[in-house]
Amino acid sequence: MATLAPPDASDTAARTPGRRSSSRKYAHRMYPHWFLLPGAAVFVVLFIVPTFASFYYAFTRWTLFDVEFIGFDNFVTFFSDPQLSKGFTNTLIFGALTSGLKIVLGLLLGVLLTSNIWARGYLRAVVFFPVLVSVVGVGITFQALMDPYDGVINEFLAIFGIDGPGWLTNPDLALYSIILVDVWRGVGLAALIYMAGLVAIPQEYYEAARVDGATGWHRFWNVTVPLVRPATTTVIILSLIGGLREFQLIWVMTGGGPGFASDVLASVIYKQYAYGFFGLSTAGNVVLFVVVSTVILPLFWWLNRKQTEL
Repeated sequence: MATLAPPDASDTAARTPGRRSSSRKYAHRMYPHWFLLPGAAVFVVLFIVPTFASFYYAFTRWTLFDVEFIGFDNFVTFFSDPQLSKGFTNTLIFGALTSGLKIVLGLLLGVLLTSNIWARGYLRAVVFFPVLVSVVGVGITFQALMDPYDGVINEFLAIFGIDGPGWLTNPDLALYSIILVDVWRGVGLAALIYMAGLVAIPQEYYEAARVDGATGWHRFWNVTVPLVRPATTTVIILSLIGGLREFQLIWVMTGGGPGFASDVLASVIYKQYAYGFFGLSTAGNVVLFVVVSTVILPLFWWLNRKQTEL
């Protein structure tokens, strides 16, 4: 009867170190990833799970003690109620105007603050200082400055015989007054991003343009603007995300008023939650998520494509 010969000890010894070496390499490669687990667990619990849960609760009539599935009723209410739909419109206006003004003013300030002007360092600090001030502090300060009766702005206009308007009490002006304050607060960051892009432009491009007889405007439009496009992309994305999600400044200055003239999606969501309409406020969060994603993702893709064409 044939018997199986035991494996050659020399073959086993030759194979075992290779396996152990491969196991050690795998363990060494995976070792840093274990440190990601605590942060990943917190991210999943505090962000991923609530995000997916909100999509369910947006379709419910949700109170503290009861959850009833009602389909698209919350979304119908959200867009049919004038008070709620006004917040949607104001959000788009606020995001578009604040972003546009920060881009234009930020680029102009960036060009100015990278040129050879007197007290350039001091002016840079002055322009960037509002970025460091808390949003609540800015809101309270400008609420006092824009007071229609005792505000410094209207008292200054009265010196020239101008009857100052109700900056925050006039329904037609309240939202645009907050837009101006938000631009004042955030334009310093846009200017800083543009300054970083401007100092990276080689001076040879400007010298070649001067040799070709290009004027200052042509050098700005044909050299500066195209070469700071990466900075422009960054400013657009950051400004739009911040503008579409703005809440603190609006809530501190007007609370969404007068009436609901300056309400945006974030303030509408907060009010509905405070009233106890949890399902409706969650539907508002879903609408805000869809609006930001619909605006930002295609715009980011388009801007990156344009940037690669340079």
